[in-house]
Amino acid sequence: MPDSPRARLDGAVGRARASALLVLVLLGLAAGCGGSSGPVTLTLLASSSLTEVFGEMSAAYRQTHPDVRVRPEFGGSAEMAERLAERDPGDVLATADTVSLNQADRYLDGHRRAIAGNSLTIAVGPGNPKRVQGLGDLERRGLRVVAGASSVPIGRYTRQAFAKAGVTVRTSAEEISSRAVLDEIRVGDADAGVVYITDLRSAGIAVSSVPIPAVQNVTATYSAAAVKDGPHRRAADDFVSWLVTPEAQRLFNKYGFTSPAGPQ
Repeated sequence: MPDSPRARLDGAVGRARASALLVLVLLGLAAGCGGSSGPVTLTLLASSSLTEVFGEMSAAYRQTHPDVRVRPEFGGSAEMAERLAERDPGDVLATADTVSLNQADRYLDGHRRAIAGNSLTIAVGPGNPKRVQGLGDLERRGLRVVAGASSVPIGRYTRQAFAKAGVTVRTSAEEISSRAVLDEIRVGDADAGVVYITDLRSAGIAVSSVPIPAVQNVTATYSAAAVKDGPHRRAADDFVSWLVTPEAQRLFNKYGFTSPAGPQ
């Protein structure tokens, strides 16, 4: 006996309800899985002294986390910390000292990591034409010495080294980062300046280096944290935790950084 018009209508309504229910279930599952499709892009705000190592780390992290792409942006640590006040600041902050991280405290979560160490050296012109032998020579009259500003990590570390050596140095210029100090020497606008050892590698033969004895040197500690209100908080936390794994530490060591001291 053929279906009546009423039966056909009831069947159609039932099928429509079943389809709507299926759609709702699928939407709920998607929301439970994060509601995102495709790879996540993490914006990493980092000290310029981390440029080379994070360039390789981004590729290494993608190998084991294929759904996460790390996009680094580099600058002075203080400059990167100030970016967090912007509307869309990024996902992870990595600075050359804890002071810069503390200055951005209200924008960061509480789970921080010390990720690497560094030390200082004196950068001079190729062949050391001014015959600089150590920090004491930076007091010499007529020598053009450039240093990091006191408000940035390299400037704070430099002044700690000067204090340990018992010297008072008059600077001809102050810069926002170690790379900027190095650039002044590379182009001949300064005779000497204190920079991170790792940055000397980026300059090649354009500059020479005068070692600072361990008793006068300073250990720079690099730290990282996820941005509290970043768009990819869980992925950012995972990346920060990965930075202290043996795989990441091998890359830091490859570029001249030391592993951080103490528990991580």
